[in-house]
Amino acid sequence: MPVVAQSTYRPPFWLPGGHLQTIVPALCRKAPLITREKERIELADGDFLDLQWHRQGREKLVILCHGLEADWQASYIQEMAATLAAAGWDVLAWSYRGCSGEMNRLPRFYHSGATGDLGEVIEHACRSHSATRIDLVGFSLGGNMILKYLGEQGEKGPSRLGRAVTYSVPCDLACSSRALDTAFNREVYMRRFIKSLAEKVRAKHALFPEQMDDTGLDRIRTFREFDDRYTAPLHGFQDAEDYWAQSSSRPFLLQIRIPALLITADNDPFLGPNCYPHREAESSDHFHLEVTHGGGHVGFATSRSQSPWMARRALQFLSASSDSLA
Repeated sequence: MPVVAQSTYRPPFWLPGGHLQTIVPALCRKAPLITREKERIELADGDFLDLQWHRQGREKLVILCHGLEADWQASYIQEMAATLAAAGWDVLAWSYRGCSGEMNRLPRFYHSGATGDLGEVIEHACRSHSATRIDLVGFSLGGNMILKYLGEQGEKGPSRLGRAVTYSVPCDLACSSRALDTAFNREVYMRRFIKSLAEKVRAKHALFPEQMDDTGLDRIRTFREFDDRYTAPLHGFQDAEDYWAQSSSRPFLLQIRIPALLITADNDPFLGPNCYPHREAESSDHFHLEVTHGGGHVGFATSRSQSPWMARRALQFLSASSDSLA
C-alpha cells in the first residue's frame, strides 16, 4: 500500500495558499542551464524532437519531461538536472514538438497523452547511452505523459527503466480542466496558457492554411474550447472529452510495473478531486502517492537557505533501497 503517510514538505510560513505557492516559485525560481549539449532526433513520422544533454559517462541516466508550454530551459527542469547530475546521473532534457524554439514540421503539436514521443526519446536514449539504468522525472503534463507511458508499457517496458518521479500531475484531465475553468483561474493561469498556444496556432496556420483555421482564435478562453477546436481533431480524437478520457494517466496507474512516485499538493489550484488517486496507490505495489500539505502547482517553495525540495525528494526516491521507497 505505497501511500506516503507523511510528507517532509513544509511550505514557507510567509507564502500562504495555493495560488501564491504556485505563482511566486514560477516567477522567482532561477537555475543555471546544465543540459547544454543539443541533439536533434528524427521521428518515425517525419517530424523531429530537440534534446539537451548533460553527459559525463555515468551509469545512470535521467530523462526530464517539462510541463505545458514550457521547454528544456524551465527552471524546475534545470534545478532537477543540477541536483541529479551532482549525485551521479547523466541528464537528458527534451522539448516537446513546437516547444524548442523552432516550429515542428507537421500540423500536429504535442499533447498530454503523447506517449509515442516519450517512447521514441527513451528508445533513442537506450540506443545512444550506455547507462545501465534510466529514470524518468516529469512535471504536470510531463508527469501525466510518464505515468500513462509506464501504464501502457506494463511488463513490456524497456528493461533498463528504473524508477519515476512526477509532480503536480493532472491525471484526470477533465477534472483538471474544470478546476481551471473558474473566474480566477481563467484570468490568472488560462489567459497565459491560451495566449501561448494561440501564438503556435497562428504559426501553424501560416504553414498549413488549409488544415489550421485561426478564425475566432482570440475568443477562446478555456481548455475545453481549445481542445475541442484544435487538440482533438489534430491528434485523432473526437472532441475534448474524448481527448481527456484517452490521454489521462489515472486509468493506467494500476498497470505500472516499476516504482513510480506522484507528488501533488493538497492546495494545487490546477487540480480537482479526481486528480488525487488514493485508491490506485492503495491497491498497487508499484505506484506511490505523496500528497503534501501545501505546495501549489509545481511550486514546492523552500526558504533561501534550503536546497530545492522537489529535487531533494526526487533524489531520495531514486536513491532509496527497495524496502524504503516511501
